[in-house]
Amino acid sequence: MNMKFFMAALAALTLFTGSARATEVAGVKFEERLKLDQQELALNGAGLRSKVFFKVYAVGLYLPAKAGEVEGVLAAKGAKRLAIVPLMELTAQQFVDALSGGIAKNHSEAETAELKDRIQTFEANLLGLGKAAKGTPITLDWIPEQGTRLTVAGQPQGKVIPGEDFYKALLRIWLGNKPAQGDLKDALLGKAQ
Repeated sequence: MNMKFFMAALAALTLFTGSARATEVAGVKFEERLKLDQQELALNGAGLRSKVFFKVYAVGLYLPAKAGEVEGVLAAKGAKRLAIVPLMELTAQQFVDALSGGIAKNHSEAETAELKDRIQTFEANLLGLGKAAKGTPITLDWIPEQGTRLTVAGQPQGKVIPGEDFYKALLRIWLGNKPAQGDLKDALLGKAQ
């Protein structure tokens, strides 16, 4: 009888522990599941953005269903989230410069020109922050029928940017042919855990 009780307790503990799992990157925990716009999302992958010897930020990609290829991520229907946590203080201008450079590297001049007004609006949203302190959670959410929403420390910032093509352009900063960092791209695709 004791053995049955022990096995049942062990099974319950395993189930409880499994549901509370989180992936940790440079001390930042990314929950395995979350809800966005009443849709359950799964952590597709998480990784570290570094530059030279500096750990810049940890980032996690959440999708309705896991996808191991860029095409699957871009084609995924429903809400999506990029969760970014700075590991050092970053200015809004640093974010803007990285955004502009990442979009330009992964899009033609014509594609970038088509996004120009929305990029400028998003940059204005970012510049309104001034800076992001170490550990401040930043999310870039795609909400169907609304657009791309920037949230900092749980508070929406600036205007929602319409068009899924804009959110896909943001994703290509990390997942495009010329990503911000190759091993980070693999991590977000769940290939390097």
